[in-house]
Amino acid sequence: MRVLWAFIITVLCTLIFGLSGIFITIFEKNKGRVLGHCARLWAKSILFLCGVSYKVRGLNNLAPDANYIFAANHTSMLDIPLAFSGLPYWLVPIAKIELKSVIVLGWVMSTAGHIFVDRKKSESALRELDKAKASLINKPRSILLFPEGTRTTDGSLRPFKRGGLLLSIDTKLPIAPIAFVGTYDMLRKGSWSMKGHRIELRIGHPIDANKYSYDRRRELAEYVRGRVKELLKDNY
Repeated sequence: MRVLWAFIITVLCTLIFGLSGIFITIFEKNKGRVLGHCARLWAKSILFLCGVSYKVRGLNNLAPDANYIFAANHTSMLDIPLAFSGLPYWLVPIAKIELKSVIVLGWVMSTAGHIFVDRKKSESALRELDKAKASLINKPRSILLFPEGTRTTDGSLRPFKRGGLLLSIDTKLPIAPIAFVGTYDMLRKGSWSMKGHRIELRIGHPIDANKYSYDRRRELAEYVRGRVKELLKDNY
């Protein structure tokens, strides 16, 4: 029953904040920034109305006026609202292409400058990442990236793919490892049961992308994964 309520709340919040943001964007010079603020209000409203309490740790590791590529584990549908709620940045995710065709949601995400990739077609995905690189250089903002590619089905941390992390090499944006803790136990992939307990967003120290090149991209992916894995430890 709680999952159904969360779904209804998510739809209503998407309509309210998404359509409001698109209307304001008509009069906006820096297109997308208002929708970035709306996305944060959207996320906070969803968590509040669904009775989800959360904690953010490590925000002091980041510079408030900088931009980052946030590389995270992906365990639950709750990860995205937790990221938007806990990270006070103009944040756009790299999302699967299927979301672009969702009524209202796809329109809002496109207007906000979200990046869509077709995970089934590597050449198409690389072209979209090239467009994203140019866009980030012209209009700096932060990226939310799930290098595993999809949500885990068993709670474990899967290998990190290199594609999205290459944006850090091209744009020189630092990579900030982040970890979602407790979201898997609260709402697992495919589950219709939503448990009640506190979830947590943990933020690590940024990784300087200038130390890596294309030839070391596999090493970069493994290193970022290791940093996220450290954040997931119970004794962090």
